[in-house]
Amino acid sequence: MKKQILVSLFALTPMVANAAIPYRVEQVKMPVVVPASGNDPESFAREHRFYVGASYDFSMWSDDNDGTIAINGKNTSSFDATLGIRIYDTFRLEANYTHINAEWDAFKLTGDVAFINALFDARIDSMYRLFRSQMIVPYVGAGIGLSWNSADDAHLDKKISPVAAALAGIAIEFGENFALDFGYRYMYMFEPGLDTIQDFSPIAHQFRAGVRVNF
Repeated sequence: MKKQILVSLFALTPMVANAAIPYRVEQVKMPVVVPASGNDPESFAREHRFYVGASYDFSMWSDDNDGTIAINGKNTSSFDATLGIRIYDTFRLEANYTHINAEWDAFKLTGDVAFINALFDARIDSMYRLFRSQMIVPYVGAGIGLSWNSADDAHLDKKISPVAAALAGIAIEFGENFALDFGYRYMYMFEPGLDTIQDFSPIAHQFRAGVRVNF
């Protein structure tokens, strides 16, 4: 009888011990699976999908008329505001707003211009995870948009004109959250309908310097 009681007590010992020991659940964070090729085209974009920016623009104005009337454009300054989204590490879309002050000999043209730009960043895409600290990133792109115009000392037939742009530059990235942008933008405004000059289409060569914050 004593032997049976001892056997029963030994059988209950593990159950009592387990009841006395509190359980601890550990959460294990699974790493992002990298494709077998080593290429992760959203390695940076996934962590910093959006960005905002601002830049100073130095604009050199000319025109695309037929050459029968000589008018000289002047140099002006303006500022940009930007909101962007990264689709991939090497491709992004951005909405861009700028207020222009374009001047020629006899008149001044002002406008609020809104662009949608598509930009390609020259990152080392196929080996990007090995070169995560790439600091200088060249880029090229193109944009389309609209300009809401007004003019001093002249009449405009069209208050709203389509605009197009080509862009190129470099970004200097200081870590993953902050970058300096230096670039060039060619801006072409389709004819705003100036009454004194036929076939008048403003052109700007814009040199830009700004900042970008990723989040």
